[in-house]
Amino acid sequence: MHDATQGKQMPQQTQVAIIGAGFGGLAMAIRLLQNNIQDFVILEKAHDVGGTWRENQYPGAACDVQSHMYSLSFAAKTDWSKRYAEAPEIFAYIQSLMSSYDLKKYCQFNCEVLAAEYNQHSCDWKLTLNNDSILIAQFVVFASGPLHVPQIPHIKGIEKFQGKVFHSSQWDHKYDLSNKNVPSIGTGGSAIQYIPEIAPQVKQLYVFQRTAAWVIPRDERRYSRLEKKLFDKFDWFRRLHRARLYWSNESRVVPIVKPTVMKYTQKLAEAYIKYQVKDKKLAQKLTPDYIMGCKRILVSNKYYPTFNRRNVELVSDGIQELTTHSIITQDGKERKIDCLIYGTGFITDPRIYLKSFKCTGENGLDLREAWHDGAESFYGMCTKHFPNFFQLLGPNTVLAHNSVIFMIESQINYILQMIQLVKHTHSHAIVVKDQVQDQFNADVQNLLNGTVWQSGCVSWYQQNGGKNFALWPTYTWKYWLKTKKLNPADYRLLNKTSRSRAA
Repeated sequence: MHDATQGKQMPQQTQVAIIGAGFGGLAMAIRLLQNNIQDFVILEKAHDVGGTWRENQYPGAACDVQSHMYSLSFAAKTDWSKRYAEAPEIFAYIQSLMSSYDLKKYCQFNCEVLAAEYNQHSCDWKLTLNNDSILIAQFVVFASGPLHVPQIPHIKGIEKFQGKVFHSSQWDHKYDLSNKNVPSIGTGGSAIQYIPEIAPQVKQLYVFQRTAAWVIPRDERRYSRLEKKLFDKFDWFRRLHRARLYWSNESRVVPIVKPTVMKYTQKLAEAYIKYQVKDKKLAQKLTPDYIMGCKRILVSNKYYPTFNRRNVELVSDGIQELTTHSIITQDGKERKIDCLIYGTGFITDPRIYLKSFKCTGENGLDLREAWHDGAESFYGMCTKHFPNFFQLLGPNTVLAHNSVIFMIESQINYILQMIQLVKHTHSHAIVVKDQVQDQFNADVQNLLNGTVWQSGCVSWYQQNGGKNFALWPTYTWKYWLKTKKLNPADYRLLNKTSRSRAA
């Protein structure tokens, strides 16, 4: 069907547009189907589903949350191979969700949303896509996730370097690391996983550490055949196991909100470093100088022993510059290298990674302008002046102690309630009241004060200036309780006007 006046294809229309086909987007889609809502599309900028688990296929990639907690409660997998699943198994699980719920027919791949504009008269969203088409959606669920734009620091002389360069999330598996001199920049969650894997392959590995990370042992083990059978046959047994994992993770909040308690945990972590690293001076270099938990606590049994290898060197001096075939540190030392790997994580401040995404709400307000002083929302889902626009894992709902899947499921159930409220009240849009969001964010920041996350270090949890925009400040069961039942009084309900698109 064509518009004769414009000569362009008429815009596609849908009730719900989901942006992103990672865990969050697919979970949202499944729950829509389970609630008899079939009028939706999933817009994915890549060629396949999976999000961070599609992108991050570096050696040793695994989840640091237990498998049974890092899967959907309403789409359970009973045959996880081990307690902490590796990337290929997680990706296979995501693929299985696609086939089990026949989600492919709802997906539009290689489809990036360039802009989103709210129409106050028709109470819907106009999404501009990269294929020059337009999609009109009543509701938008922004499920792109916080870990999809690689953070690549600029190094002086990088344009001169003639060797191989790649980020851990863009790993080049065709490149043979054998007999190569390789510097790895960064010691975050990804780096501590691939460093032990590549160390036996390379000729020399230089681990460039700007800030040491706290790394604790992983309680790893494989699930027995009997356990898998029991998980499959008795759902109560699987749920009991999941509950035990949940509450053991949840107990980690205590030292987070009480840094004095964390100091005792820190003593154990320090002993762990000394036990695993033979060289005392090296162990000292690997020991952080900030309170444990201030930055993300990492989990690995392999990281520290890697530094006992003769072909691994910890470099704590800053990088001065790169030449055609070497890296020079600030102490003037030059090291010949063949390849450079960035293990530097992702841009997590939405004001930065959304800079090319123009999103305008009521009265033409740009989301980037609304978040000028810091990303804020109501329960990480709704933002004032942006009706029918919902976000998964938005500001202050990421976790440092438990599974984000738990948060995603709570958010999806809440979003479904908002959609149902709009329907049952015969309105067309819903938006959080200004004072409700403002009070919520004041409460969140108040709860964050005094936590270990605000104890003085600089982390990806914070924006410039130190405000923590990322983390939920307390127990996840409190979040679940608060979002279990929607309070209509927290919202404005809106209706179409005579000037609407539909009129």
